[in-house]
Amino acid sequence: MKLFLLMESPTVTAQQAKVAVVGNRPMFYKPEKVKAARQMLIKHLRPFKPDTPYEGPLELHVIWKFPRGKRHKNFEWRITKPDTDNLQKMLKDCMTEVGFWKDDALVVKEIAEKVWSDEPTGISIEIEVFEKFKEEAG
Repeated sequence: MKLFLLMESPTVTAQQAKVAVVGNRPMFYKPEKVKAARQMLIKHLRPFKPDTPYEGPLELHVIWKFPRGKRHKNFEWRITKPDTDNLQKMLKDCMTEVGFWKDDALVVKEIAEKVWSDEPTGISIEIEVFEKFKEEAG
C-alpha cells in the first residue's frame, strides 16, 4: 500500500508529554498541540484505512516532507527536530488507532526520512507485507 497524506507535517511528537503535580503525585498529560497533531493525523489517515487490518511482519517506509523555507533547498535533509523516532511513534500509534493493524509491533523493518520540500508537503507512507520468515542472504 502506498499513500500520501497531503498536510503540513506535525512538528510536535508524543514524547512531548507534560507533567503536573496534583496532590503530591505526578500526573502526565498531553499538551493541546500534541492532541491536535494526533487528531490531524487520524483525520488524514482514516480515508486510507484498509478493509482488513494488516497481519504478519510489515515494512513501513515514511518520508516526512516539511515546508521548505528560504534557507533550504528542495529535498535537502532536515537535520533539526523533531527526531524521526518520535515522529514515527506518533504516526504508528495513530495508524493503530485507525485500524491499519492491531499492533504496531508488526512493523519489523522501518525506514524514516525527513526532508525539506516545495509543495506538496505531507507524509509519504508505504507499507509492505513480508513473508513469515526472512530470506537468508547469500
